[in-house]
Amino acid sequence: MNGRLSVVGVMGSGTMEHAELAEPLGRALARMDVHLLTGGGGGVMAAVSRAFASVERRAGLVIGVLPGVAGRSGETPPGYPNPWLELEIRTHLDARGGRGEALALRNHVNVLSSDVVVALPGGAGTASEIALAMRYGRPLVLFGRDERVGDMQASEAGATAASALEDVVAFLRSSLPVRAEAAYIAPATCPQRKEGPS
Repeated sequence: MNGRLSVVGVMGSGTMEHAELAEPLGRALARMDVHLLTGGGGGVMAAVSRAFASVERRAGLVIGVLPGVAGRSGETPPGYPNPWLELEIRTHLDARGGRGEALALRNHVNVLSSDVVVALPGGAGTASEIALAMRYGRPLVLFGRDERVGDMQASEAGATAASALEDVVAFLRSSLPVRAEAAYIAPATCPQRKEGPS
């Protein structure tokens, strides 16, 4: 019996799917016995979730950390959740703008709940999650060319850059924590329970 599965957070555009990156990544992650975590919306989040969910006999779940709507208990903004989520984590935290490191953003939850972060092309929200991954010391790989980081070298940003899926998978295999094996006692070796008064 295995211990808990690792969580891979995939961050990226909420409007553009970047399917050429997100779909192969989602399928590869599903075959790695990990959970997938996204922000639960459209764009990259939907594309990677759809691909992950399409893999049969996978061990992991599709997890989404959902934003809330101010003053409306339990409501999510339009476009949330995407239909491939298997575990929805509903928050009261903001989705608007996604800029910076304000504590009111769910970006903190996304990054802190991930053992490793994969960042695909995106906007201000993705840039915020990259900054938070570096701040919180999460292993981070930038997958695909991303104009939002411009010509900044990934090594200067505290991240690894990868243009090929194989490089992302190799990075994940070297960065993910080793799953601890849960203790298992075979029934024949369990102490027998005594019946009746002692």
